[in-house]
Amino acid sequence: MILQTSNPDIFLRPFGYDDARDVSRIGNNRNIWLNVRDQFPHPYREQDAINFVKMIKENDKDHVMVIIYHNNIVGVTGLHVQSDVYSHSAELGYFIDEAFWNKGIASTVVKRMVSYGFEILNLHRIFASVFAHNTASMKVLEKSGFIKEGIKKDGAIKDGKIVDEHCFGIINQSI
Repeated sequence: MILQTSNPDIFLRPFGYDDARDVSRIGNNRNIWLNVRDQFPHPYREQDAINFVKMIKENDKDHVMVIIYHNNIVGVTGLHVQSDVYSHSAELGYFIDEAFWNKGIASTVVKRMVSYGFEILNLHRIFASVFAHNTASMKVLEKSGFIKEGIKKDGAIKDGKIVDEHCFGIINQSI
């Protein structure tokens, strides 16, 4: 399924094995790694991207897409539907090639993933967590309608440092 966005130059499509080389090139960037969880290895090799595709293809709760801008892969986004008593919600994740930061791509993608989650997946809530140093991502979420729900003080360890984790959420008002 291809997801069009409000910007005709940006669309999303499922992440496949053929995308592994491009995604590993983008993901093998320390500045990206500093903003994601450690399950995303650094360095990020092509085999890591292949393993990730395999994992998401085996799991119907992960809706992961590559971000296409001017017909080139520039990042990855995904909704990870939760289970048990949290099955009405999903965690949003995304990363953009550093060469394409500050171009409005992330905001466009986040808004489209929210509408996909609410309209197609029938989610009630979407949430995202951001390390304290990633103020750009916080601005993207706020611009996209997310509300800061709180801060987990010393909530994570990244790159050997204890950091606060800022928690954001958005509620589907049509349910």
